[in-house]
Amino acid sequence: MAAIQEVSARIGRVTGAGLGSNLRKNYPKPILYSVLVVVSAANVFNLGADIGAMGSAAQLLLPGKATVFIVIFGIATLAGVLLVPYSSYAKYLKWLTFSLFAYVGVAFFVHVSWRDVLYATLLPHIQLTKEYLTAVVAVLGTTISPYLFFWQASQEVEEVKNNPGERALKRAPLQAREQLSRIRIDTYLGMAFSNVVAFFIILTAASTLHVRGITEISSSAQAASALEPLAGRFAFVLFVCGIVGTGLLAVPVLAASACYAIGEACKWQVSLERKPRNAAPFYAAITLATLLGLALNFLHIDPVKALFWAAILNGLIAGPLMAVIMTMASRPKVMGNLVIPWYLKFMGWLATWVMSCIGIAVIFTWR
Repeated sequence: MAAIQEVSARIGRVTGAGLGSNLRKNYPKPILYSVLVVVSAANVFNLGADIGAMGSAAQLLLPGKATVFIVIFGIATLAGVLLVPYSSYAKYLKWLTFSLFAYVGVAFFVHVSWRDVLYATLLPHIQLTKEYLTAVVAVLGTTISPYLFFWQASQEVEEVKNNPGERALKRAPLQAREQLSRIRIDTYLGMAFSNVVAFFIILTAASTLHVRGITEISSSAQAASALEPLAGRFAFVLFVCGIVGTGLLAVPVLAASACYAIGEACKWQVSLERKPRNAAPFYAAITLATLLGLALNFLHIDPVKALFWAAILNGLIAGPLMAVIMTMASRPKVMGNLVIPWYLKFMGWLATWVMSCIGIAVIFTWR
């Protein structure tokens, strides 16, 4: 996860262009359009499910209908993206990352056999069944997600554009040592934090819901409500806050990442620092994606199943896309003298091989 994110960041920083732009310049159009369609579809489903999860969770703590909260969260997050430069918006979003610790906290309010946890973590009970492999793909697809590749590269491009004196490293190689070191530290710290949170989310679900036979969850509200009698009121509140905080963090990234890719492919002006009137097609795409996601909540689609299938879709397309990214990052034609080093090639291709093999195995079990 960390390796492929670092590779994506390097492509953006070295070339001064996002993945969408690099795909357009270096690969056939069918590859470009296939990637854009699948990533955009998965992002819209994720968007809708996240907005729905926030609305359902808020209803558990505040008086009112879930549909009202869903609309409020959808419009509020869209307004934040449209009206506030992302550099300012991100300052507030950063504080929301503390909400992720809610998932860690919940685990300490329930009975957990840490000996069993350690054993099962180091020696997992692997089953080559349809259900098991599908779940593995979903877990990988929700952590090693294609939209994060596009977001990581595009944010490096934003850094180049918005900081005077900084340039794409192909044209300013003297800046490479400092910038690549920063990318490495930021990426590995961020991915470590992400994986710790993901581990505790899985642990909380396993030690509360699953052990009591609660395996069919159709909404975040149902999950939170089921958690309260098992873990207590405080754990319940923590869990709900985690859902809302995570959603507020995720929705702007989900909406913008696919639109960065589309905009770069179509040669639009793309930047969350520009005002909407100066990047109208880009912001129109973000608005459309957010409203489509919001609308899904009124079509009676099970939000948890939508998230699950979006994660599976992400997991299936991640392998081929990672192969394209790794090839791109290894080509002097794209990266100049700053092609990725051997350790990133090894880790990146290993991750690509694992993702691809699991994806192929799942497809075969569905036949």
